[in-house]
Amino acid sequence: MFQNPLLLSELIAVTSLLGLAVAGWLVFVRQFGAPTVPLAEHAELVMVWPETATAKQIKVGKERDRTNVFDDLIAGKRVQRITNVGQAELHFWPAPADCNTGTSVVVCPGGGFHILAWDLEGTEIATWLNSIGVNAFILKHRVPTAKQASPSAAPTEDLQRAIALIRHNASQWNLNPDQVGAVGFSSGSLMILEAALGTRSYEPLDEVDEQDRRPNFIIPMYGAPLVDLDGNGAGKILDGMELTKEAPVAFLVHARDDYVPVENSLVLAKLYREAGVPVECHVFETGGHGFGARSVADNPITDWPRLCESWMRQNGWLKMAAK
Repeated sequence: MFQNPLLLSELIAVTSLLGLAVAGWLVFVRQFGAPTVPLAEHAELVMVWPETATAKQIKVGKERDRTNVFDDLIAGKRVQRITNVGQAELHFWPAPADCNTGTSVVVCPGGGFHILAWDLEGTEIATWLNSIGVNAFILKHRVPTAKQASPSAAPTEDLQRAIALIRHNASQWNLNPDQVGAVGFSSGSLMILEAALGTRSYEPLDEVDEQDRRPNFIIPMYGAPLVDLDGNGAGKILDGMELTKEAPVAFLVHARDDYVPVENSLVLAKLYREAGVPVECHVFETGGHGFGARSVADNPITDWPRLCESWMRQNGWLKMAAK
């Protein structure tokens, strides 16, 4: 095809340079990251911990966005991957005034305690919640913590403090302090379960921590570990948790073809029923892991937001707030 050896050598050289440039860019992005995501225009930034709480900070370097062109696509889009979060933040997305129910949900993106799937399991979830009149609080919790002895400990503390903050400021933010839920994805599901059922908590710092730090309802999405499985399709509640009749009600979603065993949700639902606590569990044949709320044609699992909305409406959380 190439009759001219000089032309061929030049083509090879250019191709090699392009390859090196792409490889170098990829290394740069993975090492240093792109600029982190800015606060959404209509959102409000709330710091989770006071500046004096230096023990609630981790030294992880500059916050960065690890998203790159080589990432897998979810419903045709890449996932924004935020890491190196040293101080926890709440990004408050108020519901539109004409449909505000007063209900709040803290959104806990997954990412294996390495990163936060910021858009897939964060901003896109907040957009959906706002559309049904729910105030969304995206929790940018501390990461990475995956190599710590208890990877979920610091993120769960961030969530507990976030719930207390919402209740403490409920009057100012026009929220109902008795309608504060939490939705968690993958590792985020473990966080919300620990906040709901866990016996461990941090020492109070100020008047904010006089508030109840447990959610009124939880939505664990394709989470693990949610229970201590015995390998035979059964299991028990995780150590450090108590599942009593006072536990927050739950809405669970899982796919059978998820690499995270579907028994995590099935067994948890069974334990909920045995404790006499209302629970709704949806299991789909296909869907895999990490689908967020992105719609995929002919994949029924991506219709879970509609099912969840019906569940929330049935429980009275989508009634218009009193003016």
